[in-house]
This record gives sequence, C-alpha cells and structure tokens, in this order.
Amino acid sequence: MATVNVRRDVTDPFYRYKMERIQSKIEGKGNGIKTVIVNLTSVAQSLARPPSYVIKYFGFELGAQTNTNPSDDRWIINGAHDAAKLQDYLDGFITKFVLCKKCKNPETDVHIKDGHITLDCKACGQRSDVDLRLKLSSFILKNQPKKGKKDKSTKKADRRARKEAEAQDGDEESRNGNSPGDSNSDNADDNGDVELDAGSDDELTRRINAEAKDIGEVDDVKEVQWSVDTSEEAVKARAKDLPDDLKRALVVGDDDEEGANGESSAYDVFGKWIVDTADEKGGVTKVADVDVYLKAKDLGIETKHRTLTVLAQTIFDDNIVKQIEPRAGMLKKMITSERHEKAFLGGTERFVGKEKPKLIPQVSAILLKFYENDLISEEVLKAWGSKASKKYVDLPTSKSVRKSAEQFITWLDQAESDEESDDE
Repeated sequence: MATVNVRRDVTDPFYRYKMERIQSKIEGKGNGIKTVIVNLTSVAQSLARPPSYVIKYFGFELGAQTNTNPSDDRWIINGAHDAAKLQDYLDGFITKFVLCKKCKNPETDVHIKDGHITLDCKACGQRSDVDLRLKLSSFILKNQPKKGKKDKSTKKADRRARKEAEAQDGDEESRNGNSPGDSNSDNADDNGDVELDAGSDDELTRRINAEAKDIGEVDDVKEVQWSVDTSEEAVKARAKDLPDDLKRALVVGDDDEEGANGESSAYDVFGKWIVDTADEKGGVTKVADVDVYLKAKDLGIETKHRTLTVLAQTIFDDNIVKQIEPRAGMLKKMITSERHEKAFLGGTERFVGKEKPKLIPQVSAILLKFYENDLISEEVLKAWGSKASKKYVDLPTSKSVRKSAEQFITWLDQAESDEESDDE
C-alpha cells in the first residue's frame, strides 16, 4: 500500500517517519450513506495514537457522527467523504496532537495528568501542552485508558525475563569466586591451594559472623507494637488541629458527608456563594464563569466530581436550554471523567425534578444541548436513560425525568440502528 511522509510538507523521499495513505470506501445511499476508513488502525499505529482519537477528530471537523469502538475494526463516519479530504484533515490532527511543538518530530508520547494533555518528545526532550479548547482534547480527557491488570502474555514474559536474569547472575558468581578451582572456594585445599592466614580478610569475616550468631541466640526482646487509632472520630479530631488551608484540602470520610465537626462542607459553601452572588447581581447569568471556577479553585474542589452536581443546580434558571452553550467552556474544563459526567447528570436531575419541576418536559432538549456541546458522552447518556435511580431524587421523580428524556434517547438509538441496518 502507498505510503506518505507523516509530515507531508517534507518532500525528502528518505524521511524516516512514514504512514499509509488513507483508504476510504463509501457505502449506502440516501440518509444512510457513510464512509468506511479501511486502514485507519494502521495509520493510527504509525502515529502512535489510538484509532478512536483520529476517527473522533474527523467527526468533530466534519460535523458528523462516528463510531469510536467498533468490534469489527470498521471505522465509520456518517456521510460521503473522499480520501483526499480526510488526508487533509489528518494533517491537522498530526499538527495538533502528534508533532512536537519544538522540533516538529512525531516521536511524542501523550501524558494526561491533572486535566492537562502533554506531548513528551523522545527526540528533543521538549514537553509541550495540547490546546484544551479543542473538542478532541475534551474527548481525550474523558476517555483516558484505564490501568488494568497485565495480561497473561505480559506476565509470562516478565517471569521469563526474571528467570534469565537469575540464571545470568548465577553464572557470573560461578565465574567470579565460587568455581571449584578458585582459591577462594570451599574446595581450595583439594586443588593444592594453601590455607588462608588467620589475619586475612576471610578469617575476619568468619569471626564477625560467629560473634553475630552468638548475639542472635540471646532471648528475643519483645517487639514494640506501634498503632494509630484510625477510627472516624480520631481522624476528625486530628483534622481539627490542622491549619485552615490543610483542613480545606483534607477529605474526611465520604464525599457526601458534611465537613469535620458538623461544619458546612466546601460544596455547601460553593453553592451558597453562587446563589448569593446571583442575588446580588440580579440573576445567575450575570455570575461569570471565571469567577465560578476561581471560587471552586479557592475551595480546593475544582477537580472534584461532586462540584459538578452543585454547578448543575446553581448556574442555570428557567432558561437552562439557552444557557448551556455559553457555560460549555467552563463545564468542559471541569468535566474530566465519566464520574464527573454522571455527577453532572445527577445534579441536573435534581435541579429539574425537585427545584424546577415545570422544566421536566424540556429534559430531552436539555440533554441534546449537553450532547451537542460534548459535555456528556453518548454511552453515559444511554446508561443514564436506561434505568431510574434514587441516588439524587426519589424514585417517582427519577422515573418522571427519564420518561421525558425518552425522545432524546430514542433519537440516539435510531442513529445507531441506522448504521447497523446499513451494514447488513
């Protein structure tokens, strides 16, 4: 298959970084037309990136739905798109998510930490940050690879490597001092070597070992047992003596509990601050995103998932459908995992079901805005809509909210079923 330079602006035919040219196939017709990228896995492997990153980037750039985890290695984009156009979009992906910002080499590794995406260049050592405002950056942060157990092949290879290392160490010992013909071996007398002098280093070692053995025969002194009271009451008592700044950073017990000694938690303080500020300024829309984020950071909860539950109940009013998009930038910065997404949905369920029940008929419109602004993934939305829960509201209210969301969930399922029917 034809290959091209990873950097197509480099015309050197001996450029070492190559990849296959994208091969696409258009299938279906009418509303069910779609484009299958035949060799996306190979192209992504050449770039040392997951294929899901590349296909999702195409989806964002083309404004089309994609599949990000196919079981049959068929990577699909809705709509008809020729290979040349996809190759041009791939150049943009390479520039933003592969190339080192300093030396422009594609030898980079992706590191995700504390809500930041960093490219670590193995060629020049430069560590450069990826722009978090890009839509794909939000997708990468929400779909970090899970650190699971090693598979059987990896474990087997590790065991084999350890055995080879131990065997090699044994061979070195036999060559360096434990061979039968060595003057330092136990069989030295049998080979004609003279006995060591009493003042030699080996004789001194034997004396030290003998005296240490005598010391070890003395009655064992009863070991002192050290212990720390780890009960909830003891932990809270010690937390009370900490400085104020450390108290704020310390999480005692479960996230849903109040602060130490019955004081209001940081989440209560955060929610009350937003409500009070909105009252002072004449409306929640006048509370700036920057101020909200800085307040959460000041309280040390800007990365906590429960913060999203508080935000869903405090930064919107009756016009929530129109207010979601203006708030999307701040929310995407704070929603960094599937747990954050679920907490945000739970807060929305409580806001609509308990505080603003007249908004229940608008649940499908609200969820559509969440989906369009990449705040909640398709998988989380479908799982949430499949079963009522009493975690955030009572069961009847939860069922009522999900009943209103059926129109949106049906739309998601319909889009997926159209793709499956076209495959058949």
